[in-house]
Amino acid sequence: MMQISPFILEAYSVGFLGDNLYKISDTVSAPYGTSPSERSIDQLLESSVVIINKQAGPSSHQVAAWLRDSFELDSTGHGGTLDPNVTGVLPISIGQASKVIKVMQESPKEYVCLMKHYQSQSKINVLDMFTKFTGPIYQIPPFQAAVKRELRIRRIYEIEMLEHTSKSTLFRVLCEGGTYIRNLCEDIGSALGSGGIMEQLIRTKSGPFSIENSVSMIEAHDMYKAWKDSGDKTKLFSILKPLEDMLVDIPSIEIKDSAVDALCHGADLGVPGVAMVSKKMKRGQLISIKTTRGEAIALARATVNADEIAEKPKSKGKVAKLERVIMKRGTYPREWKTK
Repeated sequence: MMQISPFILEAYSVGFLGDNLYKISDTVSAPYGTSPSERSIDQLLESSVVIINKQAGPSSHQVAAWLRDSFELDSTGHGGTLDPNVTGVLPISIGQASKVIKVMQESPKEYVCLMKHYQSQSKINVLDMFTKFTGPIYQIPPFQAAVKRELRIRRIYEIEMLEHTSKSTLFRVLCEGGTYIRNLCEDIGSALGSGGIMEQLIRTKSGPFSIENSVSMIEAHDMYKAWKDSGDKTKLFSILKPLEDMLVDIPSIEIKDSAVDALCHGADLGVPGVAMVSKKMKRGQLISIKTTRGEAIALARATVNADEIAEKPKSKGKVAKLERVIMKRGTYPREWKTK
């Protein structure tokens, strides 16, 4: 049987691109807030994400519970369920970061998969079928999935063959969040006329996080214990990533300091509060709202396109409707009045 080697995982990982911003208005720096890169260990243990390289055996929920107990935390969550026998990248949220973990569940995923064919298949036939399954596909979640079993569309961005024998194919797939690779293998096998199953699966990327940046459960525990025993925070600090790292793949709006506390109290965002906006932002998209220091304030749903804000920066219309407030009230001073 073919084995998925660390070399293959390194050679076939892919990257994600950043944003370009429209500058809407000037801002004045004030002595409030803390840049995500300047947070202390104690702050990160209240709100951050750890990228675990999950081993085969435990469920995603068990891994999150283990990290909670190992790090002596009150709460953890996980972004994007992995079956017990599937290994690889599993983001675990800590504390307040659990408010944005749903972004990871919807983010693009990359896997390396070993597919077994019930009958011999030529390389050219499999390559041709990979081409046909690239793009939007229909899937019904399996019975064991914790979601409603209904027909839905998922997008396959790339399928790349890595190795092939007559009875096995090793491939890399980049796909939309919520795609079931087990179903993909079965559907490809059915289309080939021979049948096929997923033999082995590793998640190599989840959103912006790759397997090269992950740590095992034992490594994470050892880093935490070293900090508790000796005060050496270097290694632990390296794996506690600010919650904002989970938001880099969605459009963002940076707002003025004067508008921050109003949003923390649930107010929707209007044009006068906007400092910068991602050029790629479209109406209806899930977006992040941040301070000019990069601190996450809330998740919201855009109600206009970025171009509309840039074209009319003096208007007073609403630009986003809040879905989830992240920042604590009072982090920035209140500079708004109730009617």
